[in-house]
Amino acid sequence: MNKRPEILAPAGDFTCLQAALDAGADAVYFGLGTFNMRARSGINFKEGDLPEISRRCRERGVKAYLALNAIMFEGEIDGVEHTIVAAKPYVDAFIVADWGVISLCRKHGAAFHVSTQMSTSNSVAAAFLADQGASRVVLARECTLGEVAEIVSRIPIEVECFVHGAQCVAESGRCFMSHEAFGKSACRGECNQPCRRRYLVKAVDFFSDDAGNPIHESDTAFVVEPHTVMSAKDLCSLAFVDKLMAAGIASFKIEGRARNPEYVKTVVAAYRRAVDAVADGSYSQALVEELAKEVKKVFHREFADGLYFGRPGAGQFTDSENSLSSTVKRHVGIVIDYFLKAGIAQVKIQDHPLRKGDKIQIHGATTGVVELVAGELRRDSETPDVAERGTWVTLKTPRCRVGDKVFYIEERS
Repeated sequence: MNKRPEILAPAGDFTCLQAALDAGADAVYFGLGTFNMRARSGINFKEGDLPEISRRCRERGVKAYLALNAIMFEGEIDGVEHTIVAAKPYVDAFIVADWGVISLCRKHGAAFHVSTQMSTSNSVAAAFLADQGASRVVLARECTLGEVAEIVSRIPIEVECFVHGAQCVAESGRCFMSHEAFGKSACRGECNQPCRRRYLVKAVDFFSDDAGNPIHESDTAFVVEPHTVMSAKDLCSLAFVDKLMAAGIASFKIEGRARNPEYVKTVVAAYRRAVDAVADGSYSQALVEELAKEVKKVFHREFADGLYFGRPGAGQFTDSENSLSSTVKRHVGIVIDYFLKAGIAQVKIQDHPLRKGDKIQIHGATTGVVELVAGELRRDSETPDVAERGTWVTLKTPRCRVGDKVFYIEERS
Protein backbone atom coordinates (compact mmCIF):
# COMPACT_ATOMS: atom_id res chain seq x y z
CA MET A 1 0.00 0.00 0.00
CA ASN A 2 1.27 3.46 -0.90
CA LYS A 3 1.65 5.87 1.99
CA ARG A 4 -0.81 8.73 1.75
CA PRO A 5 0.91 12.11 1.42
CA GLU A 6 -0.49 15.17 3.14
CA ILE A 7 -2.84 17.19 0.92
CA LEU A 8 -1.93 20.82 1.59
CA ALA A 9 -4.56 23.37 0.59
CA PRO A 10 -4.44 27.16 0.14
CA ALA A 11 -6.62 29.38 2.33
CA GLY A 12 -7.04 33.03 1.38
CA ASP A 13 -9.98 33.70 3.72
CA PHE A 14 -12.36 31.86 6.03
CA THR A 15 -14.62 30.69 3.20
CA CYS A 16 -11.65 29.09 1.43
CA LEU A 17 -10.44 27.65 4.72
CA GLN A 18 -13.80 26.00 5.37
CA ALA A 19 -13.95 24.75 1.79
CA ALA A 20 -10.53 23.14 2.21
CA LEU A 21 -11.53 21.47 5.46
CA ASP A 22 -14.80 20.17 4.01
CA ALA A 23 -13.04 18.81 0.91
CA GLY A 24 -10.65 16.67 2.93
CA ALA A 25 -7.42 18.67 3.22
CA ASP A 26 -4.85 17.35 5.69
CA ALA A 27 -3.25 20.78 6.11
CA VAL A 28 -3.76 24.40 5.06
CA TYR A 29 -1.38 27.28 4.48
CA PHE A 30 -2.23 30.96 4.79
CA GLY A 31 -0.75 34.42 5.26
CA LEU A 32 -1.08 37.30 7.71
CA GLY A 33 -0.92 40.63 5.90
CA THR A 34 2.63 41.19 4.65
CA PHE A 35 5.81 39.07 4.67
CA ASN A 36 4.39 36.38 2.38
CA MET A 37 4.15 35.67 -1.33
CA ARG A 38 0.54 36.83 -1.64
CA ALA A 39 0.89 40.15 0.17
CA ARG A 40 -0.63 42.15 -2.70
CA SER A 41 -3.79 40.10 -3.04
CA GLY A 42 -5.73 41.54 -0.10
CA ILE A 43 -6.72 37.99 0.82
CA ASN A 44 -4.69 37.46 3.96
CA PHE A 45 -5.95 36.86 7.46
CA LYS A 46 -5.34 39.14 10.44
CA GLU A 47 -3.43 38.28 13.58
CA GLY A 48 -6.72 38.27 15.50
CA ASP A 49 -7.99 35.46 13.26
CA LEU A 50 -5.35 33.00 14.49
CA PRO A 51 -7.40 31.48 17.35
CA GLU A 52 -10.35 30.76 15.03
CA ILE A 53 -8.11 29.35 12.30
CA SER A 54 -6.45 27.10 14.86
CA ARG A 55 -9.78 26.00 16.37
CA ARG A 56 -11.27 24.99 13.03
CA CYS A 57 -8.14 23.12 11.97
CA ARG A 58 -7.58 21.30 15.25
CA GLU A 59 -11.19 20.19 15.44
CA ARG A 60 -10.62 18.36 12.14
CA GLY A 61 -7.10 17.16 12.92
CA VAL A 62 -5.77 19.43 10.17
CA LYS A 63 -2.41 21.18 10.40
CA ALA A 64 -1.99 24.92 9.85
CA TYR A 65 1.10 26.49 8.29
CA LEU A 66 1.77 30.23 8.20
CA ALA A 67 3.52 31.57 5.09
CA LEU A 68 6.28 33.97 6.09
CA ASN A 69 8.27 33.53 2.91
CA ALA A 70 9.02 36.99 1.54
CA ILE A 71 12.37 38.76 1.68
CA MET A 72 12.82 40.52 5.03
CA PHE A 73 14.44 43.96 5.03
CA GLU A 74 16.26 45.54 7.96
CA GLY A 75 13.37 47.65 9.17
CA GLU A 76 11.03 44.67 9.30
CA ILE A 77 12.90 42.41 11.71
CA ASP A 78 10.87 43.42 14.77
CA GLY A 79 7.58 42.99 12.90
CA VAL A 80 8.48 39.51 11.66
CA GLU A 81 9.68 38.46 15.09
CA HIS A 82 6.42 39.71 16.62
CA THR A 83 4.46 37.63 14.09
CA ILE A 84 6.45 34.49 14.91
CA VAL A 85 5.91 34.92 18.65
CA ALA A 86 2.19 35.73 18.24
CA ALA A 87 1.46 32.92 15.79
CA LYS A 88 3.57 30.11 17.26
CA PRO A 89 0.84 28.81 19.66
CA TYR A 90 -1.65 28.56 16.79
CA VAL A 91 0.32 27.08 13.88
CA ASP A 92 2.22 23.87 13.27
CA ALA A 93 5.03 25.44 11.25
CA PHE A 94 6.16 28.56 9.41
CA ILE A 95 6.97 28.54 5.69
CA VAL A 96 10.15 30.62 5.28
CA ALA A 97 12.56 31.72 2.57
CA ASP A 98 14.91 34.20 4.28
CA TRP A 99 17.89 33.24 6.43
CA GLY A 100 16.98 36.00 8.87
CA VAL A 101 13.51 34.53 9.33
CA ILE A 102 15.07 31.09 9.82
CA SER A 103 17.25 32.60 12.54
CA LEU A 104 14.21 34.10 14.27
CA CYS A 105 12.35 30.77 14.10
CA ARG A 106 15.34 29.03 15.69
CA LYS A 107 15.54 31.73 18.37
CA HIS A 108 11.93 31.10 19.42
CA GLY A 109 11.90 27.33 18.92
CA ALA A 110 9.37 27.55 16.08
CA ALA A 111 9.10 24.74 13.53
CA PHE A 112 9.76 25.86 9.97
CA HIS A 113 9.50 24.57 6.41
CA VAL A 114 11.78 25.97 3.72
CA SER A 115 9.79 27.57 0.90
CA THR A 116 10.23 26.83 -2.79
CA GLN A 117 11.47 30.44 -2.99
CA MET A 118 14.82 29.15 -1.69
CA SER A 119 15.19 27.04 -4.87
CA THR A 120 16.30 23.87 -3.11
CA SER A 121 17.05 21.55 -6.02
CA ASN A 122 19.53 18.99 -4.69
CA SER A 123 20.08 16.74 -1.67
CA VAL A 124 23.18 18.59 -0.47
CA ALA A 125 21.22 21.82 -0.04
CA ALA A 126 18.29 19.98 1.54
CA ALA A 127 20.56 18.18 4.02
CA PHE A 128 22.21 21.48 4.94
CA LEU A 129 18.79 23.01 5.60
CA ALA A 130 17.92 20.02 7.77
CA ASP A 131 21.08 20.71 9.80
CA GLN A 132 19.79 24.26 10.34
CA GLY A 133 16.59 22.90 11.88
CA ALA A 134 14.18 22.70 8.94
CA SER A 135 11.63 19.90 9.32
CA ARG A 136 10.53 20.06 5.67
CA VAL A 137 11.76 21.46 2.38
CA VAL A 138 9.54 22.55 -0.51
CA LEU A 139 11.61 21.62 -3.54
CA ALA A 140 12.18 23.97 -6.47
CA ARG A 141 9.55 23.51 -9.16
CA GLU A 142 12.33 22.94 -11.68
CA CYS A 143 13.11 19.47 -10.23
CA THR A 144 12.15 16.48 -12.34
CA LEU A 145 10.29 13.55 -10.84
CA GLY A 146 13.43 11.41 -10.92
CA GLU A 147 15.40 14.10 -9.08
CA VAL A 148 12.63 14.44 -6.50
CA ALA A 149 12.73 10.71 -5.75
CA GLU A 150 16.51 10.77 -5.45
CA ILE A 151 16.48 13.75 -3.08
CA VAL A 152 13.79 12.11 -0.93
CA SER A 153 15.92 8.98 -0.58
CA ARG A 154 18.98 10.92 0.58
CA ILE A 155 17.73 13.41 3.17
CA PRO A 156 16.39 13.05 6.73
CA ILE A 157 13.51 15.52 6.46
CA GLU A 158 10.17 15.66 4.66
CA VAL A 159 9.84 16.83 1.06
CA GLU A 160 6.91 18.88 -0.20
CA CYS A 161 6.12 19.50 -3.88
CA PHE A 162 3.54 21.49 -5.80
CA VAL A 163 1.01 19.31 -7.61
CA HIS A 164 -1.57 21.75 -8.95
CA GLY A 165 -2.09 25.41 -9.85
CA ALA A 166 -0.40 28.41 -11.39
CA GLN A 167 3.24 28.30 -12.43
CA CYS A 168 5.67 31.21 -12.76
CA VAL A 169 7.58 31.91 -15.95
CA ALA A 170 10.69 32.75 -13.87
CA GLU A 171 13.08 30.40 -12.10
CA SER A 172 11.45 29.56 -8.75
CA GLY A 173 9.39 32.73 -8.98
CA ARG A 174 12.34 35.11 -8.76
CA CYS A 175 11.18 37.67 -11.30
CA PHE A 176 11.85 41.42 -11.51
CA MET A 177 9.39 42.34 -14.28
CA SER A 178 6.65 43.48 -11.91
CA HIS A 179 9.11 45.55 -9.88
CA GLU A 180 10.50 47.19 -13.01
CA ALA A 181 7.11 47.90 -14.57
CA PHE A 182 4.97 48.72 -11.54
CA GLY A 183 7.28 49.07 -8.53
CA LYS A 184 5.66 45.93 -7.09
CA SER A 185 8.14 43.19 -6.31
CA ALA A 186 7.30 39.53 -6.94
CA CYS A 187 9.88 38.65 -4.31
CA ARG A 188 7.79 40.57 -1.78
CA GLY A 189 4.51 38.94 -2.72
CA GLU A 190 3.27 41.95 -4.71
CA CYS A 191 3.51 40.64 -8.29
CA ASN A 192 1.19 42.33 -10.80
CA GLN A 193 1.78 39.44 -13.24
CA PRO A 194 2.99 41.37 -16.30
CA CYS A 195 3.80 37.99 -17.88
CA ARG A 196 0.06 37.34 -18.25
CA ARG A 197 -0.49 40.45 -20.41
CA ARG A 198 -0.67 41.26 -24.12
CA TYR A 199 2.53 42.70 -25.61
CA LEU A 200 3.23 45.27 -28.31
CA VAL A 201 6.68 45.33 -29.88
CA LYS A 202 7.52 48.81 -31.17
CA ALA A 203 10.48 49.72 -33.37
CA VAL A 204 12.71 52.41 -31.83
CA ASP A 205 14.87 53.16 -34.87
CA PHE A 206 14.94 56.69 -36.30
CA PHE A 207 14.32 57.36 -39.95
CA SER A 208 17.21 59.36 -41.39
CA ASP A 209 17.76 61.69 -44.31
CA ASP A 210 20.44 61.15 -46.96
CA ALA A 211 23.03 62.73 -44.69
CA GLY A 212 22.22 60.34 -41.86
CA ASN A 213 20.45 62.91 -39.73
CA PRO A 214 17.44 61.56 -37.73
CA ILE A 215 14.08 62.77 -39.03
CA HIS A 216 11.53 61.10 -36.78
CA GLU A 217 11.09 57.99 -34.70
CA SER A 218 9.50 54.96 -36.36
CA ASP A 219 5.92 54.28 -35.31
CA THR A 220 6.08 50.70 -36.59
CA ALA A 221 4.66 48.27 -34.05
CA PHE A 222 3.72 44.61 -33.91
CA VAL A 223 1.32 42.80 -31.61
CA VAL A 224 2.98 39.67 -30.22
CA GLU A 225 0.92 36.54 -30.91
CA PRO A 226 0.10 34.48 -28.98
CA HIS A 227 -0.53 37.43 -26.71
CA THR A 228 0.38 35.47 -23.57
CA VAL A 229 3.78 34.50 -24.91
CA MET A 230 5.29 34.52 -21.38
CA SER A 231 2.29 33.09 -19.54
CA ALA A 232 2.99 29.63 -18.13
CA LYS A 233 0.34 26.91 -18.16
CA ASP A 234 -1.22 25.66 -14.92
CA LEU A 235 0.16 22.51 -13.35
CA CYS A 236 -2.14 19.48 -13.05
CA SER A 237 -0.72 16.22 -11.65
CA LEU A 238 -3.86 14.08 -11.44
CA ALA A 239 -2.62 11.81 -14.26
CA PHE A 240 0.54 10.86 -12.35
CA VAL A 241 -0.43 11.05 -8.68
CA ASP A 242 0.67 7.43 -8.35
CA LYS A 243 4.19 8.30 -9.56
CA LEU A 244 4.40 11.26 -7.17
CA MET A 245 3.40 9.03 -4.28
CA ALA A 246 5.91 6.37 -5.31
CA ALA A 247 8.63 9.06 -5.17
CA GLY A 248 7.99 9.42 -1.44
CA ILE A 249 6.77 13.02 -1.40
CA ALA A 250 5.38 13.80 2.06
CA SER A 251 3.11 16.70 1.12
CA PHE A 252 1.17 17.56 -2.06
CA LYS A 253 0.86 21.33 -2.25
CA ILE A 254 -1.99 22.97 -4.15
CA GLU A 255 -1.34 26.53 -5.32
CA GLY A 256 -4.15 29.09 -5.10
CA ARG A 257 -4.38 31.45 -2.13
CA ALA A 258 -5.63 34.12 -4.55
CA ARG A 259 -8.28 31.87 -6.09
CA ASN A 260 -11.92 31.43 -5.13
CA PRO A 261 -13.56 29.00 -2.69
CA GLU A 262 -15.05 26.68 -5.31
CA TYR A 263 -11.57 26.27 -6.82
CA VAL A 264 -10.25 25.24 -3.41
CA LYS A 265 -13.09 22.83 -2.72
CA THR A 266 -13.07 21.24 -6.18
CA VAL A 267 -9.31 20.81 -6.52
CA VAL A 268 -8.73 19.59 -2.96
CA ALA A 269 -11.58 17.08 -3.30
CA ALA A 270 -10.11 15.79 -6.57
CA TYR A 271 -6.66 15.19 -5.10
CA ARG A 272 -8.21 13.67 -1.97
CA ARG A 273 -9.96 11.09 -4.15
CA ALA A 274 -6.87 10.47 -6.29
CA VAL A 275 -4.55 9.96 -3.33
CA ASP A 276 -7.01 7.68 -1.54
CA ALA A 277 -7.53 5.69 -4.75
CA VAL A 278 -3.79 5.09 -5.17
CA ALA A 279 -3.57 4.00 -1.53
CA ASP A 280 -6.45 1.51 -1.79
CA GLY A 281 -5.60 0.25 -5.26
CA SER A 282 -8.55 1.74 -7.15
CA TYR A 283 -6.65 4.44 -9.05
CA SER A 284 -7.41 4.14 -12.78
CA GLN A 285 -7.45 6.03 -16.06
CA ALA A 286 -11.23 6.31 -15.79
CA LEU A 287 -10.89 8.00 -12.39
CA VAL A 288 -8.22 10.36 -13.73
CA GLU A 289 -10.52 11.40 -16.57
CA GLU A 290 -13.41 11.92 -14.16
CA LEU A 291 -11.32 14.05 -11.79
CA ALA A 292 -9.75 16.04 -14.64
CA LYS A 293 -13.25 16.90 -15.82
CA GLU A 294 -14.11 18.10 -12.32
CA VAL A 295 -11.11 20.43 -11.93
CA LYS A 296 -11.79 21.91 -15.37
CA LYS A 297 -15.07 23.29 -14.03
CA VAL A 298 -13.24 25.91 -11.99
CA PHE A 299 -10.79 28.65 -12.99
CA HIS A 300 -7.72 27.33 -14.78
CA ARG A 301 -5.42 28.04 -17.66
CA GLU A 302 -4.40 25.28 -20.01
CA PHE A 303 -2.99 22.35 -18.03
CA ALA A 304 0.53 20.92 -18.24
CA ASP A 305 2.76 18.48 -16.35
CA GLY A 306 5.13 21.15 -15.08
CA LEU A 307 8.80 20.14 -15.25
CA TYR A 308 8.33 16.72 -13.64
CA PHE A 309 9.12 14.92 -16.88
CA GLY A 310 12.01 17.05 -18.07
CA ARG A 311 13.58 20.45 -18.54
CA PRO A 312 13.82 23.02 -20.09
CA GLY A 313 10.04 22.75 -20.27
CA ALA A 314 8.99 22.80 -23.89
CA GLY A 315 5.26 23.28 -24.09
CA GLN A 316 5.04 25.23 -20.84
CA PHE A 317 3.53 28.31 -22.47
CA THR A 318 -0.04 28.92 -23.43
CA ASP A 319 -1.96 31.29 -25.64
CA SER A 320 -4.83 31.33 -23.19
CA GLU A 321 -4.92 34.08 -20.59
CA ASN A 322 -8.43 33.55 -19.32
CA SER A 323 -10.03 30.67 -17.51
CA LEU A 324 -10.89 27.57 -19.53
CA SER A 325 -13.33 26.33 -16.90
CA SER A 326 -16.42 24.54 -18.18
CA THR A 327 -18.60 26.49 -15.76
CA VAL A 328 -18.80 30.11 -14.64
CA LYS A 329 -20.53 31.48 -11.55
CA ARG A 330 -22.93 34.43 -11.51
CA HIS A 331 -23.73 36.25 -8.30
CA VAL A 332 -27.38 35.81 -7.31
CA GLY A 333 -27.62 37.38 -3.87
CA ILE A 334 -27.24 36.71 -0.16
CA VAL A 335 -28.88 34.61 2.51
CA ILE A 336 -30.88 36.93 4.76
CA ASP A 337 -32.40 34.28 7.03
CA TYR A 338 -32.12 30.55 7.66
CA PHE A 339 -34.81 28.43 9.30
CA LEU A 340 -32.85 25.61 10.89
CA LYS A 341 -35.67 23.17 11.72
CA ALA A 342 -37.18 23.41 8.25
CA GLY A 343 -33.83 23.57 6.43
CA ILE A 344 -34.98 26.60 4.45
CA ALA A 345 -32.97 29.65 3.41
CA GLN A 346 -34.39 33.06 2.57
CA VAL A 347 -32.38 34.60 -0.25
CA LYS A 348 -32.40 38.23 -1.36
CA ILE A 349 -31.91 38.40 -5.14
CA GLN A 350 -29.39 41.14 -5.87
CA ASP A 351 -28.09 40.27 -9.34
CA HIS A 352 -28.68 37.16 -11.47
CA PRO A 353 -32.28 35.84 -11.30
CA LEU A 354 -32.93 32.45 -9.70
CA ARG A 355 -35.10 29.69 -11.19
CA LYS A 356 -36.22 26.27 -10.04
CA GLY A 357 -33.76 23.70 -11.36
CA ASP A 358 -30.79 26.10 -11.40
CA LYS A 359 -27.49 24.69 -10.17
CA ILE A 360 -26.34 27.01 -7.40
CA GLN A 361 -23.55 27.32 -4.85
CA ILE A 362 -23.68 28.91 -1.41
CA HIS A 363 -20.40 30.33 -0.07
CA GLY A 364 -19.74 31.34 3.51
CA ALA A 365 -16.91 31.64 6.02
CA THR A 366 -18.47 28.91 8.18
CA THR A 367 -20.52 27.18 5.49
CA GLY A 368 -17.64 26.76 3.05
CA VAL A 369 -18.95 25.87 -0.41
CA VAL A 370 -22.28 24.05 -0.75
CA GLU A 371 -23.62 23.05 -4.16
CA LEU A 372 -27.22 22.09 -4.93
CA VAL A 373 -30.00 22.25 -7.49
CA ALA A 374 -32.65 24.81 -6.53
CA GLY A 375 -35.98 23.18 -5.79
CA GLU A 376 -39.34 24.91 -5.42
CA LEU A 377 -39.15 28.65 -4.83
CA ARG A 378 -41.62 30.25 -2.43
CA ARG A 379 -42.53 33.80 -1.48
CA ASP A 380 -45.23 33.71 1.21
CA SER A 381 -48.07 31.77 -0.49
CA GLU A 382 -46.66 32.19 -4.01
CA THR A 383 -44.45 29.75 -5.92
CA PRO A 384 -42.79 31.95 -8.56
CA ASP A 385 -41.09 30.37 -11.57
CA VAL A 386 -38.31 32.91 -11.34
CA ALA A 387 -37.05 35.23 -8.61
CA GLU A 388 -35.98 38.49 -10.21
CA ARG A 389 -33.50 41.06 -8.96
CA GLY A 390 -34.86 43.08 -6.05
CA THR A 391 -37.12 40.27 -4.76
CA TRP A 392 -36.63 37.48 -2.23
CA VAL A 393 -37.52 33.80 -2.11
CA THR A 394 -37.17 30.84 0.19
CA LEU A 395 -35.94 27.39 -0.82
CA LYS A 396 -34.67 24.22 0.82
CA THR A 397 -30.88 24.16 1.26
CA PRO A 398 -28.25 22.44 3.40
CA ARG A 399 -27.20 24.33 6.52
CA CYS A 400 -26.04 27.84 5.68
CA ARG A 401 -25.79 31.19 7.45
CA VAL A 402 -27.05 34.74 7.21
CA GLY A 403 -24.72 36.72 4.97
CA ASP A 404 -23.62 33.74 2.87
CA LYS A 405 -23.35 34.49 -0.85
CA VAL A 406 -25.44 32.63 -3.43
CA PHE A 407 -24.16 31.98 -6.97
CA TYR A 408 -25.76 30.55 -10.14
CA ILE A 409 -23.48 28.02 -11.87
CA GLU A 410 -23.67 28.43 -15.62
CA GLU A 411 -22.46 25.68 -17.95
CA ARG A 412 -20.26 26.93 -20.78
CA SER A 413 -20.85 25.58 -24.26
